[in-house]
Amino acid sequence: MNRQNLWFLTLFSLILILGVYYITLPSDIFSKSGVENVSKNIDVEVSQSNKLVSLRVERDEKISSVMSELQDKIISSTDTKEKNTAFEELQVLNLAKGKETYLEDKILNNFKINSFVEINNDNINITISSKEHNSSIANEIMRSVQEEFEDKKNITIKFTD
Repeated sequence: MNRQNLWFLTLFSLILILGVYYITLPSDIFSKSGVENVSKNIDVEVSQSNKLVSLRVERDEKISSVMSELQDKIISSTDTKEKNTAFEELQVLNLAKGKETYLEDKILNNFKINSFVEINNDNINITISSKEHNSSIANEIMRSVQEEFEDKKNITIKFTD
């Protein structure tokens, strides 16, 4: 697969995701009465633990800064090899972020537990928001996550309230 096709697929995927997101938004959000209703309904209940939210924000900031550096390399570098390396690293970051989100959704759908997943090479760290520290659920989650990979991963699970 050449670079031009890879760029096309990346941009097409992004456009597709944004299109699906736009279509799934309720239509009353864009009307004036929808905006008024949204601003009047201030009762917000947070369902995820603050720890998971802070972990996500921290990860997103870190990934964002690394992606920015890689994009700068791609734009400013004149060396083709350096550009290709930066582009490949950017793709690996995008794939890892997508896989993390997929695994978080899988854990939520299969086990009804909010989680935070961070993939770093062969290490997968999972933080679970649960008051109950159940080792059998942790083992089931580890098996479920390992099913998504062909090679063996080091999966660690940490419980948080």
